[in-house]
Amino acid sequence: MGLGIVVWAAVAGCSLAGVAAMAQSQQQQQQSSSHLGQVAKRHGGEEANPANGTTNNVLTVERTPSPGAGQVRGGNGVTLPDSPETAKHPVTDTLHGDTVTDDYRWLEQQHDPQTRSWIDEQNAYTDSYLQQVTIRPEIRAELTKLERVETYSMPTKRGDLYFFKKRLPDENQGSIYIRHEAAGAIRHEAAGAVRHGVGGADERLVDAGKLSADQNTSIGMLDVTNDGTMLAYGIRQGGADEQEVHLIDVATRKELPDRLTSQRYMGVQISPDKKGLYYAVFHHSGTLVYWHPFGTEQSADKMIFGKEYKGEPLGELDLISVSTSDNGHWLILSIGRGVPARREDILLKDLRQPDAPVIPLIYGIDNRFNLIDTGTDTFLVETDMGAPKRRILRADPDTSPQQWQTVVPETKDVIQSSTVLGGRIFVDRLVDVKDEISIYSLDGKPEGTMKLPGIGSATVPYGRPLVKEGFYSFTSFNVPPTIFRYEVGRSEAGTGATSVFARPKVPFHPEHYEVRQVFFTSKDGTRVPMFIAGKKGLPRNGKTPLLLSGYGGFNISTTPYWNPMYAWWLEQGGWFAVPNMRGGGEYGEDWHKAGMFGKKQNVFDDFFAATRYLIDEKYTDTANLAIWGRSNGGLLIGAAMTQHPELYGAIVCGYPLLDMLRYQNFEFGRLWTTEYGSADNAADYKYIRAYSPYQNVKQGTKYPAIMFFSGDNDTRVDPLHARKMAAEVQAATGGDRPILLHYSLKGGHSSGVSVTQQIQDETDILSFLWNETDTR
Repeated sequence: MGLGIVVWAAVAGCSLAGVAAMAQSQQQQQQSSSHLGQVAKRHGGEEANPANGTTNNVLTVERTPSPGAGQVRGGNGVTLPDSPETAKHPVTDTLHGDTVTDDYRWLEQQHDPQTRSWIDEQNAYTDSYLQQVTIRPEIRAELTKLERVETYSMPTKRGDLYFFKKRLPDENQGSIYIRHEAAGAIRHEAAGAVRHGVGGADERLVDAGKLSADQNTSIGMLDVTNDGTMLAYGIRQGGADEQEVHLIDVATRKELPDRLTSQRYMGVQISPDKKGLYYAVFHHSGTLVYWHPFGTEQSADKMIFGKEYKGEPLGELDLISVSTSDNGHWLILSIGRGVPARREDILLKDLRQPDAPVIPLIYGIDNRFNLIDTGTDTFLVETDMGAPKRRILRADPDTSPQQWQTVVPETKDVIQSSTVLGGRIFVDRLVDVKDEISIYSLDGKPEGTMKLPGIGSATVPYGRPLVKEGFYSFTSFNVPPTIFRYEVGRSEAGTGATSVFARPKVPFHPEHYEVRQVFFTSKDGTRVPMFIAGKKGLPRNGKTPLLLSGYGGFNISTTPYWNPMYAWWLEQGGWFAVPNMRGGGEYGEDWHKAGMFGKKQNVFDDFFAATRYLIDEKYTDTANLAIWGRSNGGLLIGAAMTQHPELYGAIVCGYPLLDMLRYQNFEFGRLWTTEYGSADNAADYKYIRAYSPYQNVKQGTKYPAIMFFSGDNDTRVDPLHARKMAAEVQAATGGDRPILLHYSLKGGHSSGVSVTQQIQDETDILSFLWNETDTR
């Protein structure tokens, strides 16, 4: 039985910090690069290509200097010379009758020596700014206190062992640990005696600190056998999506010889008989599922699924994940069509019969289905078929899904997640973006609710479906992640008993802060919620620095979550706010669709309405309003800086999508066409061209202080977006505020960099934002 890997989240153009944190606490981790389409060579020189309407001009055009050369003025006395000049090598494309010129196409070539030289020059310029920020050492010291604490991941119990990741305060990476349930056992002298139950001693099983000299190599659990004797884990370099797969014999603590090379895995499962691995690998030509018998070379592995099914081709957009049922009877193949999936198929193979065919449980229905393992040969599915806010059905492969029995009906509140634990169904719904977890019998009878600590982000309790012990986590803007142990049916009310498994000792006082929820009206009259956090009693004087973030896409709901950067901001007496914009999943699929494709502008309009609400209600003013977001949230920030630069004092745009006319040609971009559309299509081109940030930078605009943040190891959203946009805005700005590129040589989209590197990156982000907004 696998730990469960959320495939679509691992490849979404999404990496909202809180979403990533919650996904890690639920499962453990999150996925080379090839260009899909013509990329012009850096210096041009090619002849016109009449087939695609592209012309590469060899003429180098010097950038227009901004007014007041040498007089770039940052906050609190920071001064800089003009930003480094970037040569223009215009490339002209003809798209659906429009002529579009790209001056910085050459910066798409990440490894070209002249691009590398340009990156070095930009980093030096950014460093010259950061070295002048007097509060920077203080920020680093305070972030170090907030982040260098003992942390735990959600435990997984197998046999009499608990498996989890733990990082000690002085370590840069979390290691994999086990904790014994058996009383009186002695496991290795260094571990000492262990006690009964979850109170036993922790024993390090895989030491991440020994994997690399620079400490930017991380590990994550992928699968554990039901008896707890074998563990599969992944090794990831920096923030890249790819990982190498290793195996360890838990009893002997010895590495097994079998390993899988570094690739983008969409699921890794040890077979129930422990004779090999099932795994799925993403390729741009399509995901393939393999069988690896132990003791053989990976090159000899047999492909068991992929390329086509029932005569239907399976290509790049058809993401296949692989898992096994808890009882070991079934191999489960889930196919998500795009990110987010516009359709999800579920296929089964009976592992008790060696030559059993792959049969459909659900196939060919344009809805989303999530399989819920009951621990038996009867399955439940959570779906939006006929229920935009989702319901749970009993799946019967012998009848049409439209005829399946409803077990948990749709309500006015959207289902976020569901699971079976201890023979009960646990359903997490969002009630005005606040988690509420209900409990049902397997036949759908309501059996109460779980009591949660307050306004924040909670998971359903995870564990084996027929075992009454599981674990869940809770976090909020003012509450560090706490992991709870849950025992089904052990409370006086019969709903379950909760106890703390792990609570980090963070030097932060949650009781000094509050999280409130407000509602504002967007441009078209839509009522939109927003969370605001701050110190209790903090006055609204219209001058307080406020950090505003957001996401708005991929059906992802933004609930309150812990982030040391936000905690630092709150400690300084600032406000922090997050609106729940359309495009997310806060109110179901209709809310999501209202921010997709041609309706993407609704997301931006919601963000602008949130901005104006915060100013009108005297939380802050434009000079003290900082915004930041990453990935799809970076696209949001790019739209904010190009559509309403006058509303913001400082901007950090992280790991962003910005050239939306070309995003589909790089890394995972093609998969996100089910969210954004593609400029390759005439109908989509019109609305994408209207908001694409890179094409909407205007010469002479007085842009606020901006930092673009990306890095070499982003193998999900190509860092070319940040490189090109930084050059474009630097050349175009008519103001005197700093326009910077912070380009990491270690970091990337996924988690995995060292704590030291993470603290340094977050220090730089906060130094910039606070220095440019603290004008009180």
